[in-house]
Parts: sequence; structure tokens; C-alpha cells
Amino acid sequence: MKPRSAETSLWKGASLATQYAVASGAVLVLSAILVGTVVSGRIEENVVRNSANSTALFMESVLAPIGQQFSDQDRLSPGARRALEEIFENTPIGKRVISYKIWKQDGVVVEASDPSIVGEVFPVTDDLHSAWEGQVAAEFDALGDAEDVGEQALGLPLLEIYSPIREYYTGEIIAVAEFYEVHEQLALDLVRARRVSWMTVIGSFGGLGAVLYLIVLRGSRVIARQQERLQSQFRELESLAQRNQQLRRRVRDAAGRSAERSDRSLRQIGADLHDGPAQQLAFAALRLDSLRDEQGSPDRQAEIDRVESAISAALAEIRTISRGLSLPDVAERTPAEIVAKAVEEHRSRTGNDVTTQTACDIAVEVPLAARICLFRFVQEGLNNANRHAGAVGMVVALSCHSNRLTLTVRDAGSGFDPARTPFGLGLSGLRDRVESLGGTFHAGKGVEAGCELRLEFDLGEWT
Repeated sequence: MKPRSAETSLWKGASLATQYAVASGAVLVLSAILVGTVVSGRIEENVVRNSANSTALFMESVLAPIGQQFSDQDRLSPGARRALEEIFENTPIGKRVISYKIWKQDGVVVEASDPSIVGEVFPVTDDLHSAWEGQVAAEFDALGDAEDVGEQALGLPLLEIYSPIREYYTGEIIAVAEFYEVHEQLALDLVRARRVSWMTVIGSFGGLGAVLYLIVLRGSRVIARQQERLQSQFRELESLAQRNQQLRRRVRDAAGRSAERSDRSLRQIGADLHDGPAQQLAFAALRLDSLRDEQGSPDRQAEIDRVESAISAALAEIRTISRGLSLPDVAERTPAEIVAKAVEEHRSRTGNDVTTQTACDIAVEVPLAARICLFRFVQEGLNNANRHAGAVGMVVALSCHSNRLTLTVRDAGSGFDPARTPFGLGLSGLRDRVESLGGTFHAGKGVEAGCELRLEFDLGEWT
């Protein structure tokens, strides 16, 4: 498995031009071999056919008169046989033809330059069959048939030609003449034709491959430069993204610490209000009670009642503000427990009916600032619903899906359009608190009716 893996890695690591050179080189070599073989074979076939046709045409004009005797007999007369011998012994073409055979149907040799095979029967070859079909057939230097034993022993480059002999009046093929012509020039011509054809094919395919390779090489270099630039840009973007992520975490952590300090400061302010002005106002209320017991005019008693009522209202308001500024006990609570605590405090303070929907049992370490944010979100959302929607249809929903925490507070009131109605101080501060911790904040109309507040936190940033 390792060698194959190494080869795969080497192939993938090669440039586009190298891959093209290897792949196209193999294809071009195979194509050149195939085309060269076909072209060379066709050229040889045409050269042999042309040589055979010219010889066969001459031999047909000479042998046709003698061969007419085969229309009604299987042997030549002594005079015709002697004339045939004169043709092959005393004519220029006869000097090149070293052997001949005349065939009848079914592979029977009826005349031959070698008298020993006259009357013998040999298998009908494809060329002999083609001649009986009326075609001139030829083979060069391919003496592998049973009747070619004598000619093969000569060791000469022989052109084997099959030519049909036709009856004059009917055109019927009455015999087939086979003769073997010594053709040394044809052998040289075929060698030259093979060389030229192969050089042409190799040159054509080589030139084509070189031109295509140069084109692909240029494109490969352009692609390589672009890939290098893209990789460099990707590395820069990756480094920038890492730095941005680090900065985002630092900003979020700083915002969390700032929120914690703000909450502690608010708690301190609440404690100071409770221990300072609230105590002073309580003392003033006690003094007014003692002054009421003293004798005075009715107008004075009425003024004391008005002052006492104002002091009692101010004292109640300060105590309410002090409780609102106190830091909730959420450090050790889960998100579901934080939501339940905020809802329970609202119920106990107002007596309103609040529906809770919780689907979050993921064990995740939530920062303290985010825990406080969840509590303040529910607290502010329920206070707004109580103040502006008459505490109708209040629902608090908490869910954790796909590593994302979603908290929603909605009511069934008239709702509002955030595009027309600007956020108040409470919602603006709540949005800033959520977004400073990396969350998303939404306030607007609900899906069906009323108002909906929604925050979302990515739990993956805290793992």
C-alpha cells in the first residue's frame, strides 16, 4: 500500500504540465503506433496492389488466349503447354517470373512450372478465393502456404499474384493463374515507404504533442502563479482571522469584566441607597409621626400628612431601585436555573402569570457576565411586558440547539415597531450588554402578535 500511496502523492504533487506530458505522451505514443501501423499497412497494400495490377494486366493479355482451353477441359494441349513455356522463358516478364501455377476449382493445380505438383489439391487460400471472385490478389514476401514450399526455398523477395482467367464470350472465370515475380525493387520501395510513413506519423504526432505541451505549460505556469498568490492571500487572511478572533475574544472578555464591574458598582449603589437615603427617609417618617401627636392646627396636620405620604413614596421607590440594582445570585446556576429564578422573582413581586418553556440541558461553562446577562434579559423583558402589554400572555422560552443558546421573552400585547419607536434606556442597555458579549439581540413584533425580545449566544465560543 505504501508504494501506491507514494506514487499517488507524487502524481498529485506534479505540476499540471507534467501530468499532461505524462498522460498525453502515453496517448500520443499509442496513437502514433496505431496510426503508423495502419498507414504503413495501407501504403504497403497499395504499393503491392499497384505492382500486382500492372503485372497481372500484362499476364492476363498473354495467358488469356492459352487459358481458353480450360473452359471445356482440365489440361492444356501439348502445343498450348509449349506456348506457355515460351512465354515464361523468352519474354522480359517471363524472366522475372520464376514460378507459376494454374488453378481450377477446389484447389486443384492443373498446370505448373513444377510438374511434380500438377494434379495435387491444396487448401484454398483467401487470395485464391478472392481471385475466383474476380479480383486480382497479391502478397509480397509472404510464402507461408502449403503450395509455396518450393518458392520459399529460393530465399528471394517474391511478389505472389493471383489473376483470374475469364472465358471470352461469357466472362466466366474458368481458371486462376498464380505466378511469383522476383521484385527486389519492390522490397526497397516498401522499406522506403515504411520509413517515410513512420517518420511522417512520428513527426506529426511529435509536433502536435510539443505544441500542445507548450500551451499547457504556459497555462500551468499561470495557474501555479495564481495558486501561489491565492495561497499567500489565504495564509494572510487566515492569520488576520486568527488575530481578529483573538481581538474579539479579548474585547468580549473585557466587556464581560466591565459588565461585572458595572453590576458590582450598581449593587454597591443599591446598598448605599438602602443604608443611606432610605434610612434617613425612614427616620424622617418617624419624626413626622411624633409631630402629628403634638397639638396643632388642622392645616398643619394636613401638611404633615402630605409630607409623610411623599416621604413614604420616596422610600418605597428607593427600596425598589435598591432591589433592582442588587446583583443576582447566578454564579453557580445553569442557564435553565437562571431563567427560572428570574421568572420566580417577577411572579413573587408582581403576581403575574408567566409561562416558562425550557429545552436546554447542555452542560456548558457559561461566563459570569453571560449568566448575569441572561438574568437581566428576562428581568427587563418581563418588566416591559408588565408595563406596556398589561402582563398578557407572557412567555419565557429557553432552547439550546446546534451549539447555540436562544432565549426569548414575548407577550400578547399590541407590540411595537422598532423602526418607528426608538428603544428606551432599558432595551438600549440590554442590547449593548448582549452584543458586547458576542451575542445577537432582536426586539420587535412577535410571530403572531405582541412583542418579542430574543437573544442568541454561540456556545462554541465558551468551550
